[in-house]
Amino acid sequence: MAGGPMICVVGMAREAQILAGMGHVVVIGGADVARLERALAAALAAHPTLAVLSFGVCGGLAPDAHVGELIAAQAVLHRGRRWDCDPAWVARLLRANPRARLGTLAGSDVAIPDTDAKRALWSTTGALAVDMESHVAARLAAEAGRPFAVVRAVSDGADHSLPPAALKGLRPDGTADVGAVLTALAARPAQLPALLRTAQGAATAVRTLEAARDRLVGP
Repeated sequence: MAGGPMICVVGMAREAQILAGMGHVVVIGGADVARLERALAAALAAHPTLAVLSFGVCGGLAPDAHVGELIAAQAVLHRGRRWDCDPAWVARLLRANPRARLGTLAGSDVAIPDTDAKRALWSTTGALAVDMESHVAARLAAEAGRPFAVVRAVSDGADHSLPPAALKGLRPDGTADVGAVLTALAARPAQLPALLRTAQGAATAVRTLEAARDRLVGP
């Protein structure tokens, strides 16, 4: 039930691998908002007819957003701005993914790693979850007049603080930096339980995304 080609915006190379072979144009953010803006602007210029889908993992903000849950956003919020997703496209995505949850998603230019920060962002936005790519994708898609949608899976709940080692694990190109994680872990071994929980949550979210891979219908 896969749709036609789209520009798919992801944060990590692992998310891009899920979409391999589907004919989509994949743009990887690598936790660098400025880099993502440049790459996505180039993709929009090179592919003037393609819609934009933000795809990947996200961090839960709402207390009931559970790990592995699939979210189809109705809107993206960032610094007082709101970008509504294409309603007809969202409706098609929900029909194709009946277990997906509809709600708003918050965007952030930096990682939101700890429970206090998650709680504060949920209090001000009411968003189900947060990621670092959707607000950039939403803004540039709106400026280009393209349909836009979001499909994200929760990798860590609102009650889970990411350990510092987990924040070292991503290179600018979106690939995993295992060496940096191990170095950070060696410096603070007590992080290990939280790091294992983080890895398990990410694996659960990736399985959710893999299951949704062939149900990414277009606008």
